[in-house]
Amino acid sequence: MTQAALREFLCIMGARGGMKMDRSSLRDHTILITGASRGIGEAIAIRVASDGANVALLAKSERPHPKLPGTLGSAAEKVRSAGGNPLICRCDVRSLDDIERAVERTLGEFGRIDAVINNASAIFLAGTLDTPIKRFDLMHEVNARGTFAVTRACLPHLKKSKHPHVLNLAPPLNMDPGWFGPHVAYTMSKYGMSMCVLGMAEELRESGIAVNALWPRTTIATAAVRNILGGEALMRRSRKPRIVADAAHWILLQNPLLCTGNFFLDEDVLRSAGVTDFSQYSVDPSAELQDDLFL
Repeated sequence: MTQAALREFLCIMGARGGMKMDRSSLRDHTILITGASRGIGEAIAIRVASDGANVALLAKSERPHPKLPGTLGSAAEKVRSAGGNPLICRCDVRSLDDIERAVERTLGEFGRIDAVINNASAIFLAGTLDTPIKRFDLMHEVNARGTFAVTRACLPHLKKSKHPHVLNLAPPLNMDPGWFGPHVAYTMSKYGMSMCVLGMAEELRESGIAVNALWPRTTIATAAVRNILGGEALMRRSRKPRIVADAAHWILLQNPLLCTGNFFLDEDVLRSAGVTDFSQYSVDPSAELQDDLFL
């Protein structure tokens, strides 16, 4: 059994009760989440808040947008209602100054950072000639560079945590040309997030900081799916963001010394944790689910 397979086995055994996990709750932990004003980021914030976690909400959206429901303020209200302690941090992950201010504010408010969720992402699905360079730059600055920069800024503080985790919303690495041909710029940028997992997990292993990736098995009912990928028809064939949030919560509970360097799929995580009824996550339980991109 390879080291990676052993680590994943130990994680799964923890969910099944085969070994004792370090945490049963994230109460009083401080979780920093990028892209937290809506969709998957907001759902993860609400899920960890239900444990009583402190949640630093990083996003750009301070005012309502006609096509992008959700703001930092509305997300903070939901976190507070779920039992967590929210901190609003207006942050563009392309800006090192914004990132530094967000980290400093989080430390000033809560005194610690225990986990970083790199969820902020930009998407533009087109071939090479149809991808403007400004779109290429946006995706790489938000996805790959933003993930690297946010993690780097938090590392000194994660090293002080007794239960440090980094979790990137990034796909499993697969060098099949089929994943690159239709939208090479987007794939490069998302795989940049994935390579951060591959490299940082190895780099930070001796520091005891877990670095993992999580990706949905099906499309998730988010603004990106509605506005870019397939409208309401695809939304019906998607799952709710809560499935990714529940999987992220489980990963964050795992012993960081044992559970690192994994590319998890949300459904596989929850099956290992004992979930059998997945209809609760479907937007329309009668509709056939759509596999997500990269799977």
